[in-house]
Amino acid sequence: MFERHEAGERAVLVHLDFSSDREREDPQEFQELVRSAGVEPVAFVTGTRHDPSPRYFVGEGKLEEIRQAKVLHEADVVLFNHSLSPSQERNLEHALSCRVIDRTGVILDIFAQRARTHEGKLQVELAQLEHMSTRLIRGWTHLERQKGGIGLRGPGETQLETDRRLLRGRIQYIQKRLEKVRRQREQGRRARVRAEIPTVSLVGYTNAGKSTLFNTMTLAGVYAANQLFATLDPTLRRLDMPDVGPVILADTVGFIRHLPHKLVDAFRATLEETTNATLLVHVIDCFDERRLENIGHVNDVLKEIGAEDVPVLQVYNKLDLLDDRKPRVDRDEEGKPFRVWLSAQTGEGLPGLMDAISELLCEDLLHETLRLKLNQGKFRALLHSISAVVQEHHDESGDALLEIRVQRKDFNQLLRRAGLTAEDIVFEHESPSELS
Repeated sequence: MFERHEAGERAVLVHLDFSSDREREDPQEFQELVRSAGVEPVAFVTGTRHDPSPRYFVGEGKLEEIRQAKVLHEADVVLFNHSLSPSQERNLEHALSCRVIDRTGVILDIFAQRARTHEGKLQVELAQLEHMSTRLIRGWTHLERQKGGIGLRGPGETQLETDRRLLRGRIQYIQKRLEKVRRQREQGRRARVRAEIPTVSLVGYTNAGKSTLFNTMTLAGVYAANQLFATLDPTLRRLDMPDVGPVILADTVGFIRHLPHKLVDAFRATLEETTNATLLVHVIDCFDERRLENIGHVNDVLKEIGAEDVPVLQVYNKLDLLDDRKPRVDRDEEGKPFRVWLSAQTGEGLPGLMDAISELLCEDLLHETLRLKLNQGKFRALLHSISAVVQEHHDESGDALLEIRVQRKDFNQLLRRAGLTAEDIVFEHESPSELS
């Protein structure tokens, strides 16, 4: 039902500025979206209006300008950088004698091309079906509705009603499948919580460099390209972080201004990796002049999906494109890292990011010197088994002095395994650095 037309289509782009707009769409970003969809923009019609026209969205004069551009450049489709109502889309197609697609339709088309996993394809199809369900009449304009008469009266349904019924059935089927996926993800998250494994989720505006950073950190080989929405399917990898131990790193779909609600709803199973994360790494393109606006749009989506309270570490990426910046870690008044400057492409500044993540995840880090008796050898062996011992030596009495760096939860767990309590352990008062 949703086969994509052949690539290489020629399109006329339309963008209007409205005086009532608080947050106007970005024409440059729309051109990038269109190119990401594999369509060739041949003309860009712009204009200003006080409010959209109820019938054609644009005025009669602008409609004629679009028609002339379409004929002159032999365009196959007209793309609007706005959300069109079904009736506006239908009226425009009739007036222009070609397909008309709005901004949501363009984004859906890109998602349809990029989805690689079965789950991703289901999510895209669900969004497409819900978007198209209000536009079904367009597909049946060549058919007359059934009419009553001799031999035709009585029960029955029009072709349009039949199609809507089939769509509802398919939507319900996909929703059930995605609910099963959601439950499976929830089981995986509960298992990670039981094992006390933290999750770090990469978020950010589309094309900010999340997948490139993910590959640099994990050597995962995830598809990364300089285009919008290169990543749709979530990818999870396990990392071993200093002082933290195992960490799950998640690469997620990029956000965009005015992300259609149908996509937010369809990708909710994927976005739950973000809402349930221990830490969000917000990747920002520091070379983009609109980075402050993009940060605001990402924060809006995070609020919409209920992730606004998750701790955030900002990563200003693409540092290699700036001349006067060096890798560094910015800290707040409490001394905690809140922003890291790096280049995911070159790996410059990556050690600072890893240290910052470890520091934020290790707020309950135990860095002390222990005095262990000979009969506490099992506990000493357990500390060595998880590489918690920084250095060790023995005093004249034979006691072992151990400098340790370990999460307090892991320390308490090892105590229980060794059959000891906190009262059985003697902490030395000297600084760990004084241990020699």
